Amino acid sequence: MTSDLSNEPAATRYAYKASLIGSAHQFELTDAGLSWQVGGKSGVWPYADIAELRLSYRPVSMQSRRFRADITRKDGQRIAVLSTSWQTVALMAPQDKDYTAFITQLHARMKQAGSKAVLVGGLKSGLYIAGAVVVALVSIAIVGLLVRALAIGEFAGALFLVGFAALFGWQIGGFLMRNRPQSYTFDQLPKALLP
Repeated sequence: MTSDLSNEPAATRYAYKASLIGSAHQFELTDAGLSWQVGGKSGVWPYADIAELRLSYRPVSMQSRRFRADITRKDGQRIAVLSTSWQTVALMAPQDKDYTAFITQLHARMKQAGSKAVLVGGLKSGLYIAGAVVVALVSIAIVGLLVRALAIGEFAGALFLVGFAALFGWQIGGFLMRNRPQSYTFDQLPKALLP
């Protein structure tokens, strides 16, 4: 990583802490390529050597607005860039503006370098289909239980099921809608997968 960054725009650098223990993951967009430092490992990947860039929405219990970019090199090496950073034991801070600026600038540099990388968004197709099947099965079970509760006059149970269905649909449905498998171009980044 270069030490003189005074003339570089802020979007060319990004750092986050993936855990409380350990050093920050640091990234920089240089003329030579994507420079990264994770723990004791570091390297520079020329933009043309990046084979795939996958954007996804990955909420966790401490941060419901967490996004992830998985960058894969032609030789199969992979690094992840997260939109949140651990601050304390109970606080994971969002870095939405910096993350979006860095990812947007990375795409611009890859395009400028003539990259042939595969640009994909969301989950892998098999995982997405499995998730959709689970949601469908749970939905069928909830509807069956709701019909039974109404048939036997258990209105408190029916109300609970309606509330549970609404929460389930909001949490899981939103996750699946944002993470549907898709391809995109350097000029049209998927807005649902950026903060």
